[in-house]
Amino acid sequence: MPYIFGVTMVQKKKKIIKKKSVKKKNSSSSNKPSTDKNILDEIIRVDHAGEYGATRIYDGQIAIFGKDSKIGKTIQHMADQEQEHIEKFNELLIEKRVRPTALLPLWNVAGFALGAGTALMGEKAAMACTVAVEKVIGEHYREQQNLLEEDEKDLKKTIAKFEKDELEHHDIGLEHDAENAPGYKIMTKVIEIGCKTAIAISKKI
Repeated sequence: MPYIFGVTMVQKKKKIIKKKSVKKKNSSSSNKPSTDKNILDEIIRVDHAGEYGATRIYDGQIAIFGKDSKIGKTIQHMADQEQEHIEKFNELLIEKRVRPTALLPLWNVAGFALGAGTALMGEKAAMACTVAVEKVIGEHYREQQNLLEEDEKDLKKTIAKFEKDELEHHDIGLEHDAENAPGYKIMTKVIEIGCKTAIAISKKI
């Protein structure tokens, strides 16, 4: 009897210790910081809008230069990467149940007009547009990664990858003599302000 009693008490202690360790584990996992849903929604909404706008800018430039021209092929390469980005954010809108910005029709027209307009000014101006847009988007993606917690590791990796693509586009613009475009400093500053304004609006609307 003492032996049976001793075995029973040991088993009970083991169960209690196990329960405590499970409880502690659950407690520690629940204490991990999670991304605020409002912030997550804003990130996905504005990134979707930004990538959509970027595809329209490149569509406008290709419409002027043509796909088969030397500069057209360079732009198409960047456009293909932007298409990959927009497709990913289309998926995330559904997966995370985020509504897209109501201003997509505006960015559709504005993006195409910006792309076509700068292309009509010449190749250097088109590349200056790329430099300005991709600079803002690259910085924006870098900031967003600091807002995402451990529960959004995959999204953080995706945004980091897209940031690298955008910076590649920025460098391609510089390599194609963007800085020698007429009125480069003024043009890029105006485009940067426009992009930042579009970002701020698309977060909320």
